[in-house]
This record gives sequence, C-alpha cells and structure tokens, in this order.
Amino acid sequence: MRRLNYKHLQYFFAVAVDGSVQAAADRLNITPQTISGQLKLLEDDMGVALFNKSGRGLELTDAGRVALDYCRQIFQLGDELQEVMHLGITERPTEFRVGIVDALPKSIAHRLLSPSLTLASNMRIICHEEQMAALLGELAVHRLDLVLADSPIPPGMNIRCFNHPLGRSRLACFAANKLIPRSEFEFPRCLHDAPVLLPTDTASGLRTELLSWFKRAGITPRITGEFDDSALLKAFGSQGHGFFFAPAVIAKEICQKYRVKVVGVVEELTQEFYAISAERRITHQAVKAITEQPPLTE
Repeated sequence: MRRLNYKHLQYFFAVAVDGSVQAAADRLNITPQTISGQLKLLEDDMGVALFNKSGRGLELTDAGRVALDYCRQIFQLGDELQEVMHLGITERPTEFRVGIVDALPKSIAHRLLSPSLTLASNMRIICHEEQMAALLGELAVHRLDLVLADSPIPPGMNIRCFNHPLGRSRLACFAANKLIPRSEFEFPRCLHDAPVLLPTDTASGLRTELLSWFKRAGITPRITGEFDDSALLKAFGSQGHGFFFAPAVIAKEICQKYRVKVVGVVEELTQEFYAISAERRITHQAVKAITEQPPLTE
C-alpha cells in the first residue's frame, strides 16, 4: 500500500463537508475534474468507495464516515504542529479530552475540572458537550479521557465504564424579579399555574424527578420551555420566561450572572455529579486529580 497523499485527503474532506464535487471545487477554486480524479486515486489506494451518489450530490459510505473522522484528527494534528513550531515549543502538549453532559451547569463543570487545571503547564484541555449516550460511546473507544455528568451511567447500557461520585447538591428554584411578586403564596405553592422552564427528558433525569415532585406537592405548573442546554435554560429564566431549577451549591453565581433570585429550595431533591471513566484503576494524572478531589457539596 502506498503512503497516503495529504492533498488527496484535503480534497476528500472538502467534498465530504460541502456535499458535492462542484461545491468543493468552487470553494477551493480548482476544477471539478481535478477533485474527481484525486478522489478516484484515494479510493483506489484504500480499496473502498468513500461516497455514494445522492441526487445531485454525494453522501458518505460507512467507510467514508470512518475516513472523515480520521481526516479531522489528521488536520487537527497538522494545525497543532504548525502552532507548536510557530511558538517555538519543544515539547508536544498533553491533551486531556473531556466530555461534558449538556445538562450539567457550566460553573459546576468548571469547578469539577479545576484540580486538573493546576497540573503540567503543557497540558491542553479539550471539552466536548453532548448528550450522555453519545459521550459514553466516545469514552468507550478512548476518544475521551473522562465524562462529567449529572447522573451515573444509565442502567441497561452495554458499556464498560465506571462511575466516580464527585458530590451532590439540593435543588434551588430561581426566578427573575418580575415573576416573584406574581403570587401571594409562598414557595412551592407559588409555582401552581406558574410558568416553569425544564430540561428536556433526553437531557437530564432531573426533569422526571421535578415532575414527580410537582405531583406529590399538588402543584400543576405551566411548562413554557424545555431545553437541552442548561445555560440556555437559565438565559430564558433571566428574562422572566419562567421559574427554573439549578443546584443550590451555585446559587450565588447564578443570581449574580443572571440577575435572578432564589425563590426556595427543594429539600427532598438533590442533583448528583459524577466523573465517568473507561478504566477502574485510573492512571491519567488529570482524571486522578478530579476523581480524588473532596466532594462538591453545599
């Protein structure tokens, strides 16, 4: 097998991103025939088809999707090489790749990651935000070193990973000033028939717990928004679109950043925080620093 041609990979990447040879040719300012010829050489070298025709465009085959993933990593390494040479760095940065479940509050994630940030000065932290299932898949094939989540590994997932509890917090309810005087009732009765913002059912198990709590308390709120992203939920809450819930341990930060107030605390509901690793016996320095830190509590 011949050595891979970097230019062939660049043309393949352009077509995969743009969806057609013509679109890639227009962007790269070369002829479509040039790209088609280079793609044919790449497919011949690899012994597999990378694209199938789809209408006027092209779609990736299974092999093409694998090749695209490798291309991203190759070009990322190329960019890193240029950066290192430009800065005159004599040692390659150590990467610490972290997946963060999108329902986990950003300030919580930062606190949990803090012990790793004081390690080697040449360490580069790379954070990806996504839903739990996707992140655990990346962790299982060692594309991530750690996943930070607001719940342990879901039951029934056929994946070899390990939970490391990092702390817990009661849930606080927050609201913008214009919502607070709307009711003569105290918390939690003030939530009855009131606008409430919740995480989506795919984003967090917190939604199910809140709905059960509403039912036990005899409260029927009006759900006016559902969000995958916890920061977006808080942004809507800051504008008075609904009451919302977040860990009490970061209440001060939330009140300052979003200019809201704590309406009350749900004593019986807690949100837990976990680090999830692919190895039981941890050897990665950054992962070890995170999993061995004192529990985060309020």
